[in-house]
Amino acid sequence: MQGSTDSPIKVGVIADQTGPLSFMGVADANVAKMVIDDINAGGGLLGRQLELYLEDGETDDSAAEACATKLVQQHRVDVILGGIYSSTRQAIKKPAVVEGRTLYIYPEQYEGQERDPLIFCTGPVPAQQVDPLIPWLMQRTGAKRFALPSADYIWPRVLNEKVRRVVAAEGGEIVAEKYHPLDHTDYGGIVEQIMSSGAEVVFNTIVPPGLTPFMQQLHDAGFSKRGGHLVCTYFDENCLGLVPPEQVEGLFGCLDYYQDAGDPFSKELLGRYDELYRDSALFTGGSACSGMYRGLRLWEAAVREAGSLEQRDVIAALDHAKIAVGPGGPAEMVPGQHHVRMNMYIAQVRDGALKIVKSLGVIDPDEQIVEEHRLVQA
Repeated sequence: MQGSTDSPIKVGVIADQTGPLSFMGVADANVAKMVIDDINAGGGLLGRQLELYLEDGETDDSAAEACATKLVQQHRVDVILGGIYSSTRQAIKKPAVVEGRTLYIYPEQYEGQERDPLIFCTGPVPAQQVDPLIPWLMQRTGAKRFALPSADYIWPRVLNEKVRRVVAAEGGEIVAEKYHPLDHTDYGGIVEQIMSSGAEVVFNTIVPPGLTPFMQQLHDAGFSKRGGHLVCTYFDENCLGLVPPEQVEGLFGCLDYYQDAGDPFSKELLGRYDELYRDSALFTGGSACSGMYRGLRLWEAAVREAGSLEQRDVIAALDHAKIAVGPGGPAEMVPGQHHVRMNMYIAQVRDGALKIVKSLGVIDPDEQIVEEHRLVQA
């Protein structure tokens, strides 16, 4: 959408500021405000200020869909960012991309495979999480028997396909797998399967609000006490506040950013965020904060290179956009893939805090080439 040369550039953000994911969505909204304020303080983009249109997705897909409709039809924004659940991404996609033909940046770690020419993804995908984490874990612990307690939506189902392939390739097996509604609270059945099957690793994709009762019931059954290993790729510092520390002690995760990251920019960024948003939701990786920051900065770099807001030009520039610094390190779009090459980290909960135990370095998302890119390149 092009306004006059002196009108604000309109940035739409959908963040779950209420509902079960509000502890994550509030942080995403904070990051959007912080970055846009920084850009405006530096003179804006193309000589114009940015105007943030912030909508509450309410942790409800129908609400997020309505927000996207409003941003496109009423506010006519130039770009949309947001969404945590993969189902929310799909809800936003219909009015924003399919019908509204608006550029959409999805910031959360997810199952991969999004290949719409108008969508760019700035969080980690399975090749950056499952591929390095599982072999490392199996070699480190000797564990071979995995259980997959899961929420019943697209992200767990697709991610678990990847888990099964990697586990099998490493000589392991899946001994339990079950899917539950997002708001499920009684996990007695899958916990019993985990305990009776001799599972050594629980690779969890149950998400809030189900995460809290599941962790309680698994802990009460004695899984960790018998030497079992917990894995949850999205688990971050915000999640630590949801459960008693003893229930997740030893848990492994794999993300693009943890607060334990030692590079100077990550430390400075976290310090600034904490100063601006005291007593608010934490700046974390699994909550999409890192992807929100990265998405806005990559889009900014693309607009500056394009020299305009013409969508085709911005997309062409975003396809290879880079940032020299960011949470967890530098990042760049892999040309044609619409996904980001970036640093990844394995962390473990130790004494109630997430500590990086392995810096994996830069990892490629290994996503398929977006079809429109193939056509343009042909």
